[in-house]
Amino acid sequence: MENTGFKISQYACAVLLIVSSIALVAYQVVEISDVASGLLYYVAQSFLLAGSIFGLDQYVRIIKRQYHERNTNQ
Repeated sequence: MENTGFKISQYACAVLLIVSSIALVAYQVVEISDVASGLLYYVAQSFLLAGSIFGLDQYVRIIKRQYHERNTNQ
């Protein structure tokens, strides 16, 4: 049985990372008309982590499906 609470928290974390990075960039652009390099590093890291969370889950699902199909065919 899959732990849906954990998955919800994973997806919420990924979405909050993306939203927070976009909000911080928007705030800096409006406030000082520039984006600092440290903030760009944060944006890159948050998008990388969020992409990993979503991509890794899909990858695990595909592997599980192939494993179950292989075991049912034997």
